[in-house]
Amino acid sequence: MGASSSTANPSPEAHEQREQETLASAALALPLLRAAFTRTAADAGALPDALAPPRASFRLPGSPPPPHFHDLLARLGPAIASLFSADGAAAGDAGWVPFLRGFNRCCARVSASRSLALLLRVYAAACDATGGPCGVQFQPDEGGDEDGKVVGELAPEEIAAFLWMCWVMMWSGSAPKASGDGGDKSEEPVVVLLPDVTHLVLSALVSAGAVADDDGIWGWEIPSGGKGVKVQEFTSWMLSTASGLGNCLSRYVQDRFRSLVADPAEESSVSTVNTTFDTSDVYLLTRGRAWAIALSLRNKLSEKFLSASVIGMDTEDLLYRSAIHGKGLSRFWSGVEGYNGPMLILLSAFSKGGVENVDSNRRWVIGVLTEEGFESKDTFYGSSGFLCAAHPIFHMLPPSGKEKNFVYSHLHPQIRVYEAHPKPVGLAFGGTVGNERIFLDEDFSKVVVRHHAVDKTYQHGSLIPNQGYLPVEASVLDVEVWGLGGEATRRQQDMYKKRENIFSEQRRKVDLKTFGNWEDSPEKMMMDMMADPNRVRREDR
Repeated sequence: MGASSSTANPSPEAHEQREQETLASAALALPLLRAAFTRTAADAGALPDALAPPRASFRLPGSPPPPHFHDLLARLGPAIASLFSADGAAAGDAGWVPFLRGFNRCCARVSASRSLALLLRVYAAACDATGGPCGVQFQPDEGGDEDGKVVGELAPEEIAAFLWMCWVMMWSGSAPKASGDGGDKSEEPVVVLLPDVTHLVLSALVSAGAVADDDGIWGWEIPSGGKGVKVQEFTSWMLSTASGLGNCLSRYVQDRFRSLVADPAEESSVSTVNTTFDTSDVYLLTRGRAWAIALSLRNKLSEKFLSASVIGMDTEDLLYRSAIHGKGLSRFWSGVEGYNGPMLILLSAFSKGGVENVDSNRRWVIGVLTEEGFESKDTFYGSSGFLCAAHPIFHMLPPSGKEKNFVYSHLHPQIRVYEAHPKPVGLAFGGTVGNERIFLDEDFSKVVVRHHAVDKTYQHGSLIPNQGYLPVEASVLDVEVWGLGGEATRRQQDMYKKRENIFSEQRRKVDLKTFGNWEDSPEKMMMDMMADPNRVRREDR
């Protein structure tokens, strides 16, 4: 009877352990967590070392990162490890339940705002340990929130450092011990190029009203930022524009624990070719823009762009680039025809004529993310899509759900017929026929961007700086199309192109056996009659 009562009413410690294990198993397998706990429980400094990013030398193209950035990364592991003892556990408490409690604090499913507040707490703790500038502060919350209320103000340089820290945390998942983590400390660390985050910093400043959306945006740089952004406004911007930062900490902790318990032989076999990242951004889809798109998406394409932000896009996925394949709708069509998968179209242009504007960097980049392939139609079609302002400010405009005028792609018909009201030939996205939100002509020399008032398919928002109500006509500099469907979609397109080439060759060939003798042909008889119509001909019977 006593045994039955004891089983039915477990102790509070056993009940808490069961709850914590159930919560943790939703994020990571319990055997893997137990292995990570075993390796970190023996030494007080093992957990901070396990949560530290891989060794690397981070730099920006053409300039070094902020002076305190490497010190910030060096304190990242201890800052995250402090969360494992933040619930009242002593620093030397190496119990299984406190370990699970700390893991769940970092990785359990919570609201996005709470995850971002925890990420800002990690950033503030790392900055405080290094003595670097940090405007993030925490005040006790009257509602009883143990993490407190996030307040303060972030300068543009601090926003950039925070974003770079988040990128390094995501980068570490694809760069386990291959980059020197756990290896020979005497070896030189690999050099990693940080992505350009100017468009993200500028987007946060414009969203908060710290920078006006006018001509002052051109040539804006992070060191000359000036006015900062309140932490509450920055959090609102992250929730609306870069929501992917919400799972940054959870993903990082899980990746670090997986790397900790992985087979050393398997880890050492990872190639370091991709971790040098000595790749310059030669395409419109730079690593910084790919990361910004990855942060704004909430579907499976986010992983594709996240990988592109780390190692760059696979050049085999480049379906079309006007600088390589030539400008024009026909050249574009030869690259995308038969590709039945999601695609990203990027377009670079400048609004005012003259070479001076190009040289002074007054160019902008917009993008369109489609969920399916292109078709030659004189009407709009499509099931979903996104518009994107990529440079100099980043904005992602998802579908509004009101209309489905996502894509318009109309070529000249092969058989010309008279049309009283011919449909425009070119590419368009959003709006209506004749009043498109984005329209690219058939020569790919001119693009027209209209105000969002003409469009009910995509959400409202400016695509180019200082965009007014009047249509903006711009000269096209370059166009890129990236296929995002993977290897299977690429193979299907190759099969489609081979089949079309076979049909084309068959139409070109002339089988002489199908023709009769020239002397007996009606064409020769007609030519003879025209040459001498009075000639008497005898009918063969």
